[in-house]
Amino acid sequence: MYKHEKQAVERLQSNHVHMLSTLSTAIIAFFLIISLSRTLLFPVMAFADEPQPVAQVGNTTYMSVQDAIGHTSMKNNTVTLLSAATESVTITPPKVVRGVTLELNGHALNASNTTAITVPVNMQLTITGSGTVAGGDNPAIDCRGALQIQGGNFTSNTTLMRFAETGSASAEASISAGTFTAPTLIGMLDDAEHLGYVSIRGGEYHGVIPAGLDTLVLMGGSFSTTENLTPYLADVAGLIPNGDDGMFNISELVISSDYPTVALERGSTLQKLTNDSLLDLTRTKLNGISDYRLVADVEQLQALNKQIELALQAVAKRKAFDAVSQTVTITATRNAETADGGADPQFRTSGHDEISTQVTVNIKSIAKPEETAKPDEPGKPVEPKQSDMPRTGSAIQALAVTSLLLLVAATVCAFITSRLRSS
Repeated sequence: MYKHEKQAVERLQSNHVHMLSTLSTAIIAFFLIISLSRTLLFPVMAFADEPQPVAQVGNTTYMSVQDAIGHTSMKNNTVTLLSAATESVTITPPKVVRGVTLELNGHALNASNTTAITVPVNMQLTITGSGTVAGGDNPAIDCRGALQIQGGNFTSNTTLMRFAETGSASAEASISAGTFTAPTLIGMLDDAEHLGYVSIRGGEYHGVIPAGLDTLVLMGGSFSTTENLTPYLADVAGLIPNGDDGMFNISELVISSDYPTVALERGSTLQKLTNDSLLDLTRTKLNGISDYRLVADVEQLQALNKQIELALQAVAKRKAFDAVSQTVTITATRNAETADGGADPQFRTSGHDEISTQVTVNIKSIAKPEETAKPDEPGKPVEPKQSDMPRTGSAIQALAVTSLLLLVAATVCAFITSRLRSS
């Protein structure tokens, strides 16, 4: 009995030792897992909390857009957004740099406490790419220098873009693409005497353009409604309604001719041309700009009509006329007066004046009509045809024979006479 009890105790002790060993292994494994988790997870969490760079110049990244602008150079003046940023920036590159390009790169620049982007005097900024510049309760852009907008989405709850011309400097802006949305699209800075030179060449505009911006030039773009433009801009710009989206579009000045080369031939088309009839004949038109008209070159049109007159005279006199060609230049020029007799405000830029096209008018040749044979008069006998005159060679031969005969006759007469005298 004692032996069996001893064996049971030994087995129990062995089981306890095995359980303790297993428990110890489990505890050690648990603490190892916790240790590894801390090693792996905490650095990731700490990295996620660290601020990310928002802009890049060349191969160098920066934690703010303003810092990136300060590190542009003459060789690399492009600041590329890497992520959304909330800050108000001023274009103040190093002294040797006069122009900066901001590539939105699909990201957003949100104003923090003032205007999102400020362009000082003598500075140049070009904005490219898709992305957003949001002013919020502030303007998106204040400009006293030079600005080019070639893309992007610009929004504000107040005046979207403000410009200034003072006695010492003037803002110059050219907007060719982008979407612009605000209660008021364009305005002047507080100290501005005038707006400066601002030209809109393209883009979509959802908002009001106030009156009094006399130096604003509209050469292109799409506007939400005509009510969002002051009357003088709506009248002068020549807006074209687009039925698809309800926008009103302005296009660059373009002259087009459906028939740049036409031919006039004997018949109803052979007639003198006026300025309007030449435009109708060639279907030459301007793309809906109300303050421009098309004018044909006067001297070239006169030369064309002179050729038409000669062709008409040839037809009247039943004479031939060789084909001729005349090129006429058609130019878009400003209307000198409005419909009511007042002076045209002429807001469009001189860079688009004197655009022209050429059309060519060919006058086809006219052949001399053939003479028709006259019919014989009734009751009058047909006169016999006279024999043809001998040819020149036959006449000479006949003359020679006649001379020979005369010579023979003279010889005979002389012989007879001499015989009579002797007898």
